Amino acid sequence: MLGSKLDLFDPQWLEVVFFGRNKAYGAYSLRKNDSRTTSIAIIVGATLFILAVSLPLVIRYISGIMPQEEKFKQTEVVLAPPPPVSKEETPPPPPEPPKPKVDQVKFPPPVVVPAEKVRDEEPPTVEELKKADPGQKTIQGDPNAEVKIEEPVGESEAKVTEDNTLHDFATVEVLPSFPGGDAAFGKYLSKAIRYPAVARENNITGRVIVSFVVEKDGSLTDIKVLRGIGGGCDEEAVRVLKQAPAWKPGIQNGRPVRVSFTMPIFFQLSSE
Repeated sequence: MLGSKLDLFDPQWLEVVFFGRNKAYGAYSLRKNDSRTTSIAIIVGATLFILAVSLPLVIRYISGIMPQEEKFKQTEVVLAPPPPVSKEETPPPPPEPPKPKVDQVKFPPPVVVPAEKVRDEEPPTVEELKKADPGQKTIQGDPNAEVKIEEPVGESEAKVTEDNTLHDFATVEVLPSFPGGDAAFGKYLSKAIRYPAVARENNITGRVIVSFVVEKDGSLTDIKVLRGIGGGCDEEAVRVLKQAPAWKPGIQNGRPVRVSFTMPIFFQLSSE
């Protein structure tokens, strides 16, 4: 019996415990109705919890369905009576347009009408139109009248923006060039370059890659050595370009522009 599972909450045990005792005692009644009381307490507690959680949602849903009364605020505005209209005062007549410089003869536009409504008014002849301009009515011109040409409203001056953008030599329409072309530039380098003594003693030869900007006036600025060979050749290449004459600037859309240029300068010892 010790090894078997015992259910102490079984109602049969309650009868065993209270066998031969006064069952009218409160403990017997409480223990007998304990499961029913616990179930009722769980149901009531769960119901109250569900109501507490769902009540705000229900109230919000109901308030969204029910139409709300719009509140209007009435403001009394007192309007001043309009000024009295004087029948005696008549508006001034519009100013007459200035007289034209050339005589004007009435030339009504042609209108298609029935035959019974055709007027006897004759249009001006060709000879009259040679001496006068056609118009809506006949006006005698004033030779001393001043001719006025209406100008458009606002600023009409076109502002020319200066292009200071640095263009790449591969994108401009006309490349910058040395005066006389590449052959003339080669002759200039052969005469202007002074072979550095250090490079001559160490037999240093090769090409120095330099970059520079050809400005709109043809001058060379921002001269840099991208790849050098040493021995003073790099500095000599920069010096020669700084003393070079002005180039022909690059052209874009018919106007000179700033162009970034890259080129090699060769250093080679002459064989004696």
